[in-house]
Amino acid sequence: MRKRLLFGLFLLGFLANSQTFNQAYADVSNQVSQTNINTYLQEFEGLGVKTTGSTANNNAYTWLRNKYISFGYTDAEITKDTFTYNGQSTSNIIVTKQGTKYPNTYVIVCGHYDTITGTGTNDNGSGVSVILEVARLLKNVSTDYSIKFINFSGEEQGLLGSAHYVSSVVNATSPKMSIRLVLNIDEVGGVKGKTNDTITCERDESNSPSSNNSASNTYTQQLMNCVTLYSPLKTNLSYAYASDYMPFQANGEIITGLFEYNETPYAHTVNDKYINLDPVYIYNIAKATTGAVQHFAVAGQTLDVCTPREIAMSFRFYPNPAKDYLQLEFLNSKTQRFSFTITDFEGKILSKTDNQTRIDISTIPKGIYLGTFKVEDQQITKKLIVD
Repeated sequence: MRKRLLFGLFLLGFLANSQTFNQAYADVSNQVSQTNINTYLQEFEGLGVKTTGSTANNNAYTWLRNKYISFGYTDAEITKDTFTYNGQSTSNIIVTKQGTKYPNTYVIVCGHYDTITGTGTNDNGSGVSVILEVARLLKNVSTDYSIKFINFSGEEQGLLGSAHYVSSVVNATSPKMSIRLVLNIDEVGGVKGKTNDTITCERDESNSPSSNNSASNTYTQQLMNCVTLYSPLKTNLSYAYASDYMPFQANGEIITGLFEYNETPYAHTVNDKYINLDPVYIYNIAKATTGAVQHFAVAGQTLDVCTPREIAMSFRFYPNPAKDYLQLEFLNSKTQRFSFTITDFEGKILSKTDNQTRIDISTIPKGIYLGTFKVEDQQITKKLIVD
């Protein structure tokens, strides 16, 4: 979180480097779930004060990892970048979605998950929630460029996690990691009770170096355009300052960012809680970000077009018998909206999830059950053995 002056509303008609509306991008953006956003925020708050290196901080890492696994990302796609602060270990979590045309060039979507003083539900549970929802929705969307979804630790102590990642991963890669753009999302929760209809988009105006400023301006103008194309929000132009994109900026990378327009008075206090922010605002920012990331990563083939019946018929789950978890899979298609319910033979519901491909069944007693997958008006039921 950082304080800085805001200036100048820029509307769509004044943007340079504009893009045209892409219906396929909008179709994915429109699948952002308000329920998911609310759940992410409340669960993040429930993890407590996530000071760098604390038990709550490390628990938050595990929570994030489990979220990405539930979206269908594999162990091979999730990496851990560990460093120490005051003798305590903490980690950045990096999820890599490989591009099809330029797999070694990355669009980085990032934000910190550590907090200070309070639970940080706005600073930066809001950014975390947006990143999670974008990662969920783009899991099965093909992109030309690879995407890295990164949740940094140590931001509140001086951008420690992002600085460590730049030095130990970006610059330690041989050849040096190729980064197309870094999009940072920090404190985007707004203020409850205010009209939260504008998002601040941030460009690089630093003098050291200044060589990346022009490209940052171009990408930030494109970000502003995407906001208005794929969400109901208006845009405000400002400058990048003191958040996790700055170590990248100092490294010569191109950066842009999102920050709330109505700035919360509760950051870094015990009152930075769910009740003091605007979840609908975050929902709209997630829509805008989903559209923008598709634009920056050049999304091509989106979700496979199949009828609900074809999707249902392609469904399976494994392992079976299962013990701790159940993995859902669609053999011939990709879908984003579905439900999966586990019941006993008398119809009692033991588990019900929406849009999750990895199901925790560790609390379900051993026995034989029914697993029902439903998409739109089609459903299929299969026998499930919990061992």
